[in-house]
Formats: sequence, C-alpha cells, structure tokens
Amino acid sequence: MAAIAAAEEGRRVVLLEQMDRPGLKILASGGGRCNLTNLAPAASFRAAFGRQGRFTTPAMEAMGPRALRHLFNRWGVPTIVCDGMCVYPASQRAADVQAALRRRIEQLGVTVRLGCAVEKLWIDAGRLMGVQVATRDRIAADRVVLACGGRSWPKLGGTGGGYALARQAGLAISEPLPALVPLVTRQRWPARLAGVSLHDARVWIDSSGEDKSGRTGDVLLTHRGISGPAVLDISGRVSELLRRGPVSLRIELVAEMGASWWVRRLEGWRRSAGRRSVANLLQDHLPRSLGAVMCDLAGVKERTSAAQLPAAERDTLARILGGLELTATATEGFEAAFVTRGGVDLKGVAPASLQSRTLAGLHLAGEMLDLDGPTGGFNLQWAFASGWLAGRSAARR
Repeated sequence: MAAIAAAEEGRRVVLLEQMDRPGLKILASGGGRCNLTNLAPAASFRAAFGRQGRFTTPAMEAMGPRALRHLFNRWGVPTIVCDGMCVYPASQRAADVQAALRRRIEQLGVTVRLGCAVEKLWIDAGRLMGVQVATRDRIAADRVVLACGGRSWPKLGGTGGGYALARQAGLAISEPLPALVPLVTRQRWPARLAGVSLHDARVWIDSSGEDKSGRTGDVLLTHRGISGPAVLDISGRVSELLRRGPVSLRIELVAEMGASWWVRRLEGWRRSAGRRSVANLLQDHLPRSLGAVMCDLAGVKERTSAAQLPAAERDTLARILGGLELTATATEGFEAAFVTRGGVDLKGVAPASLQSRTLAGLHLAGEMLDLDGPTGGFNLQWAFASGWLAGRSAARR
C-alpha cells in the first residue's frame, strides 16, 4: 500500500521484500479469507487500539474502511459484509487481495526486488541517503518507508528486522510481545477436550486493576490451553502480565450466565427434570464432553441426577460454570501469534505523516509501530491505512 500510494503520486518506487513473494501474511489472514476491515464507527476503531488509539486518526481519515472497500472494488476485488461488521473479499479468498495489490504495483511500474533483505539505513552526516541491502549494495532514496511488520509469523517474514533499522534512526522500541495468540494454561484438562468450542463465552483477566468485562465470543479448547477470538483479544494484555508471572483468568461458559443464574437453573432442573443426570441436562447449554468435565471438576459423579445433587456440589458446579478458573503460564509464542504488541514508540513518529521525528525522510507504517488491535479486521485496516498515509506523505514531501 505504501508503494502504491507513493507511485500514484508519480514517484519512482522500489519495493524491497525479504521473502520470495510479497504479501504472504495477507494469504494467511482470516483463515485464508482475509478480513480486510470492519464497519466500526471511527470512535470505536480508535478505542479498539487502547489508550494510544488516537494516533490512528490521520491514517484512517486518509484511507478509512469505506475508501478501502472502494479502492479494492476498483482493483477488481468487490467486498461483502459478514455478521454486520467484518468485511471480506466477496470471493472469500485472501489470494485475490494479494493478487490485486501485485497487479497494481505492476501497473504503476514499481520495481520489486524479492529475496532482498535490508541490512541497514544509509545515513551520511545525519542525512538519510537510502538503504544498504544484505548484498552490501546501496540503494539511493530521498525517502524510505519502513513497513517491516513485527515478529509474528516468522515463517511468513515476521523477523522483527525493522526494529534494528528504527533504532539506527534513534527511535525507541517497546518490547515486542506476542498478541492475538493462543494461551498455555497450568490446568491440563483442556487437552482432553482439544477442538471443543464455546460459541458465546466471556473471558476476562481476574487480577486487580484489569477490565472485568473482558471479551465475549468463541473460546476454543486446545492441547495446551485455550484459544478462539475472545481469548485472542485479551492475549496481548496477558503477554504483558506474564512478564511478572502466571496470570489468573476466568471464563463464563455462557455469557451473562454467572454463578447465581446456574444455581437457579440447577434448582429448576431439580423440580422439572429431577430424574435426568446433571451432565445430561448441561447439554442444553454446553457441548456434552465439556459438561461432563465440568461435573468432574466440581466433584459431581457422572450419573448424579438433578434431584440427588447436594447443595454443596450444586454451588461448586454453579461457581465453575459461571466463572471457570484457569491460569495462563505462557503464550504459544510469536510462531502462533497473529500480531505483535509493542514496537516503535509512537512518541518518535508524527501521526499526520508517519514520519520519524528523529530522522527526516524516514516514514514508518503498520505493525512495527506500537499499536495493535483486536480480531475483526482492525489490524489489517491499520496496515492498509498507515501504509497509504506513509507512502503518500513520503512522496509529497
């Protein structure tokens, strides 16, 4: 996007890509469907990126969701809206998005050098002159845009190499951490249910000072712990807290159904379906295998009927169903992370142009900046919008 925006301003542009193809992360995004953006209002979009979300405003004004959809439609990739919010290519194929970007850079005459890693910035007497690539060749340029991504998906190019270039320019780096990443739990029982999914659960960090509203959505049980959109959305914060030790989590297995609701439900079953087993009745709300494990955790024997359930076991089971305790001990790392939390400190970058405040002529975009959002197209929208603004600003200056 940065290359396209600069070339559309009439500049000569060279795109340097260390992988053998450009846009590999696009191909893998959204499970191969590529959730391009979403229809969240501007204020909600900013809020999704946390306390530094205001930084996104100029880029979003330059290339917001509506403009982005119009652009891809012009490039032969019409889009559709799923679930009233998330935007995908109508074909549901991420490859069509990547192909459209490649066609456009070819039409604009952008020179693309594949397998070409940048070793360092070429700076002479404090002035940016271009870049030096791994072959020790120098490429002269009045303007350089760093759109190197973070450390997520290293097999697809997420090496974090852009951070060294940013440091060379005098920019500070906040520690990169995995975000939108599955969590590893101390409890091993999730492995017994690997692949089981909850479709409307609520997950939160159970520590003082943390937002107890958490996230609501799908939760997936894995061989090592938990994943799914609701878990991924809190995982960046969990990554930060893990630097101090294990992190306590809670899951409301059915959103808005806390312990008191489950007590009433279990009592209702005692009266209306007393002969049926509790584990069997839980199937009304939970996958059968999960209900059985929850009974096991509560000490409720497999064939205990609703009428025979002692009050103490009822209360324990209700407490588990309404706020299951788990302890995150790690994440699954950058190899499994969709984005990187941390990166280039925003204080060193001008939001209106995405130009470095420490080195004139250097612009930065996308995931390598210290901004990350939740699932749902936020991060790709930021990548496209910031790439567009950085490329256009570099060309016009």
